[in-house]
Amino acid sequence: MKATIFSILFAFALTMGAAQAQDKEVKIKTSAICEMCKERLERNLGLSKGVKEAELNLDNKVMTVKYNPKKTDVASIKEMIVKTGYDADGVVADQKAHDKLPKCCQKSAKPHSDMKH
Repeated sequence: MKATIFSILFAFALTMGAAQAQDKEVKIKTSAICEMCKERLERNLGLSKGVKEAELNLDNKVMTVKYNPKKTDVASIKEMIVKTGYDADGVVADQKAHDKLPKCCQKSAKPHSDMKH
């Protein structure tokens, strides 16, 4: 009985390790400005199919996304950023989405990393 349980757990661990090895990572330059932008982008990407993890570095405005390439791709990830209202590498933000962002988060706003919203 113990050997059967051990075998099942071992097979499960191997499967999980193989799944993680298939994940990919991409870094995308954004037009995000502040902590509020960071929270919005990370939340929206985190809800996207196939995205495992999304983290925005506000110092360099680079979004690092870990994703399952069987469920999504870089173009779809950039599209989600653009539809959220931010630039994604060379792709310009969707104008309607950008205009819906708080004024302090729009591209014309000055950086304000310590400002509370």
